[in-house]
Amino acid sequence: MSVRQSLLAILDQGPCYGYQLRHEFDRRTGSTWQLNVGQIYNTLERLERDGFVDRGEADDQGHVYWRITDAGSAEVARWLSSPVVRGPAARDELAIKLAVAATLPGVDAGALIRAQRTESQTRVKSLREASPNGLAASLIADAMLFTAEAELRWLDRVEQRLAEHPHHAIGVELSAERPKRGRPVKRAAKAATPA
Repeated sequence: MSVRQSLLAILDQGPCYGYQLRHEFDRRTGSTWQLNVGQIYNTLERLERDGFVDRGEADDQGHVYWRITDAGSAEVARWLSSPVVRGPAARDELAIKLAVAATLPGVDAGALIRAQRTESQTRVKSLREASPNGLAASLIADAMLFTAEAELRWLDRVEQRLAEHPHHAIGVELSAERPKRGRPVKRAAKAATPA
């Protein structure tokens, strides 16, 4: 999720100050992604450095309004007109955990799958019972629900694969092969000999 582009898109509607941007971001995303104000100001300063926004003067209440530049508006148009390209390698904690667990001796990967399935089913139930308020919140809630449902289908597939390849589930021992690169061994300095 690009906080940078989202804040720019909001500023493309008009000047805002930091807390106002936070409120607008929450309102437009159904408060599903909490941003702290420090993150917003850090992002604004980087956007200013890159020429996408200008910092205005403080008003009577001390609010500093940020304005989008022409380059910032062009960046928003580019972002909104281009697809999100997902990377080929996911750093998904659950996928990594299950892959490692399936290769460790004595680890019951099936128990891990069952525990995760229970957690995922609880999340799906909670998301189905939720009543998001407004279009933006509904879109986010749908994405979260479909992701949780996909996780349940993936867990079924992992369980199936483990059943098809039981030899992998019994554990993989450490390899005897040693990598060529690594941290060199520190050698103790020779003690100075008395003269």
